[in-house]
Amino acid sequence: MFISPMLLESAKAPFDSDDYITEIKFDGIRLIASKTNGQIRLYTRHNNEVTAKFSELHTLQIPDGTVIDGEIIVPGPTGAGDFEAMMERFQSRRSYHPIVFCVFDILRLDDVSVTSKPLYERKELLNGLTLDHPNVKIVDSVAGNGRAVFELAKSSGIEGVVMKRADSSYAENKRSDRWLKIVNYEYTDVWITGYRKEDNALVLAYEDGAYAGLMEFMPHAERRRFHSERKDVGETDKYVNIEPIKCRVKHRFKTRKGLLRIPSFDSWKS
Repeated sequence: MFISPMLLESAKAPFDSDDYITEIKFDGIRLIASKTNGQIRLYTRHNNEVTAKFSELHTLQIPDGTVIDGEIIVPGPTGAGDFEAMMERFQSRRSYHPIVFCVFDILRLDDVSVTSKPLYERKELLNGLTLDHPNVKIVDSVAGNGRAVFELAKSSGIEGVVMKRADSSYAENKRSDRWLKIVNYEYTDVWITGYRKEDNALVLAYEDGAYAGLMEFMPHAERRRFHSERKDVGETDKYVNIEPIKCRVKHRFKTRKGLLRIPSFDSWKS
């Protein structure tokens, strides 16, 4: 059984509130796991069944009629997930990266929906399951202490934290400000050297001229300014080259090839 998952809103900074619980943000692929008629089924957030991809989880012992929600990761140096390794495992049958299913919520138990219950009650139900499995862990939660957990994530090189209202019900297929993600962004000064014709994605280069990746996310006002001020110097079938314009971008960690991961515009640099 698939249940479309509740999604996170973004917040700029962590905070301390006893109305919230705080968790480490895992860097992997959202996974919904269910058991029906004795069989485990695994689904991505977009309702793609991926049961065959993760044979390790076929022996997951949960009651019939149970649906749980979490993130599947390949543990990296931080323990919170190596996203590139996870994508290799997801996309290739020849990849043997070990996986861990980090479970943080329960949506059905014994064929009864529990999504209307507050999160703290669902956590109690989840902790009551016997998930004694080498590839499964229940995510640790901390009451409040958002700032301290975020600082720990930053110092450990972890992507960020998630803060959830303890009394929140589970809003299926919705993005809710009762669940917040605070990302540990990095900031880098780069040059915009051109743009891709098909979608206006901006071509980025490091200050030494090395390719840094493509930037798709830019506020409309700043994109209008870019197109009004750019000076074209040439083009190919797919790209328009411009005189370099300097800016600062925020991004998640760099890839193994040194490219910026999900860069977005932060500010112009003179």
